[in-house]
Amino acid sequence: MKIGNKSIGGHNPCFIIAELSANHNGDLDIAIKTIRAAKRTGADAIKLQTYTPDTLTINCDNEHFKIGGGTLWDGKTLYELYGEAYTPWEWHEQLFKVAEEEGLICFSSPFDHSAVDFLEDLNVPAYKIASFEIQDIPLIEYAASKGKPIIISTGIAEEKDIQLAVDTCRKTGNNEIMLLKCTSSYPAPLELANLNTIPDLKNKFNVEVGFSDHTYGSLAPAIATTLGAKVIEKHFILDKSVGGPDADFSLDEKEFTEMVKAVRDTEKMLGKINYQLSEKVKKNKKFARSLFVVKDVKKGEKITPENVRSIRPGYGMHPKYYSTIINKTFSTEIKKGEPLDVDMIRGFDL
Repeated sequence: MKIGNKSIGGHNPCFIIAELSANHNGDLDIAIKTIRAAKRTGADAIKLQTYTPDTLTINCDNEHFKIGGGTLWDGKTLYELYGEAYTPWEWHEQLFKVAEEEGLICFSSPFDHSAVDFLEDLNVPAYKIASFEIQDIPLIEYAASKGKPIIISTGIAEEKDIQLAVDTCRKTGNNEIMLLKCTSSYPAPLELANLNTIPDLKNKFNVEVGFSDHTYGSLAPAIATTLGAKVIEKHFILDKSVGGPDADFSLDEKEFTEMVKAVRDTEKMLGKINYQLSEKVKKNKKFARSLFVVKDVKKGEKITPENVRSIRPGYGMHPKYYSTIINKTFSTEIKKGEPLDVDMIRGFDL
């Protein structure tokens, strides 16, 4: 899979997405500064959300549309929340241009057909389907039909929902599918992360996998990387003092930079399957055990456990020969502390 100029999956590095979401707090200048800050963190991409309150819901304040249940947004109506959080469509072209200037890939989550059409005009390189839209099969079908990579968060999905979404993409002829393990809780408790699902998603649905994170900090993204996540998505904010609906579970520039470093360091440590020794380690083999003469011995004297031992350092014969050489005789006089060599043993050959 390729998004913009980045190849994703296989042995390629994690594709790290800074999610702008509502963290512009309605201020275009903050949105622009946030994109520029995302570049400084080492992120690969900035992601927007393309909707209006009217493309997501209706302006209604009955009990069905009021938020409750212990969220950060309790007491608001859906329409009020989305009116506060949305990114004005007239900003998009400028935000895409700023991202391009910074060398960041910019794409978005559409929330209805009109958003897909709008983003097509901006030539987005991929589409992200948000967790709560995984059941919007017509939207997934329409976005997938554009032939661009589709990244789908699985936050509220059961296995059957994921299968339906994947099948919907494939029916359009689009096999460029990425599933992101996600916990749709804001913030997400660590015990609900269930990161072991990441490799299972890959095996079960035969797609590339990643992690959309709503936990605090950078521990979960680093662990997700060890489990095969090839995309890491995290909410990013210029400064938490800006406030806004997503500020509480977003990372600021310093924190996001630390997260990127944690992911990249994890990738370095994972490395590749390799049984070859580096030159540095080869040099340190001198501290391994080997066979040494540990007492002065005369020519013709028998080799015994008292005069030859397996000790550090590693300049003598391999210890695997120890039982073979016991009771053979020395071919020459040797001082204590000399590494045992095959030429010192009468009638012995490797």
